[in-house]
Amino acid sequence: MRILLTNDDGINAPGLAILDAIAAELAGPEGEVWTVAPAFEQSGVAHSISYTHPMMIARMGERRFAAEGSPADCVMAGLHDVMKDAPPDLVLSGVNRGNNSAENALYSGTLGGAMEAALQGLPAIALSQYYGPGNFGIDQPFEAAARHGVEVIRRILDANPHQGEDYRLFYNVNFPPVRADQVRGIRITAQGYRRGTRFGVEPHSSPSGRRFLWIKGGDQHVPTLPGTDAAVNLEGYISVTPMRADLTAHDAIETLKAIE
Repeated sequence: MRILLTNDDGINAPGLAILDAIAAELAGPEGEVWTVAPAFEQSGVAHSISYTHPMMIARMGERRFAAEGSPADCVMAGLHDVMKDAPPDLVLSGVNRGNNSAENALYSGTLGGAMEAALQGLPAIALSQYYGPGNFGIDQPFEAAARHGVEVIRRILDANPHQGEDYRLFYNVNFPPVRADQVRGIRITAQGYRRGTRFGVEPHSSPSGRRFLWIKGGDQHVPTLPGTDAAVNLEGYISVTPMRADLTAHDAIETLKAIE
């Protein structure tokens, strides 16, 4: 198996090293693992692409490249430049530092990389490690992802659900904020919504008096509805959420036909 890796935390992020080990086991001794990741952190860029300016790409080692662009840019660079003569069988994005459950998925560059791979017609899985009191202070906060990542990916690939002809599936996997031996299993979930908490801004003034705004996330430990992603993560389960890039609100189409 040939696997392409990317992330949004950057080429030197510890979660990418975890993903490289996961991919190496999946690929096997006859397989290949390639990496094209952002040269600098790209958290929160979602599915953005560098449409109006070029990006520099540099080789960092064998089958390892850094690009000055978003995760979606990196996937395109991998498919159409770095691996153009022999494309990958699978694209993995992550392992993100922090969860991409619930509304976080909409901002996530980790998900943006997986989404681009799906739009390019390839199987794609995004992986993120929830942080919380159960794992934040331990020596390896990615422990749950490191120990359970290979099994989860294999189960997804073995299930092989119908992909569709246009907007193919990609998968959002979130590992719970607990130690690896405290993971309670896997749950297939819908994307949840954290009610009563949102992203916002926090203003600060520089010593020169200029005003700056920091983007600030909401409370990440507000549970979503029972059985949805963040809710099961906070209960100690790995969530697997199948997704598509089709943004149509299909449930509203019939109601809106009245305005035709």
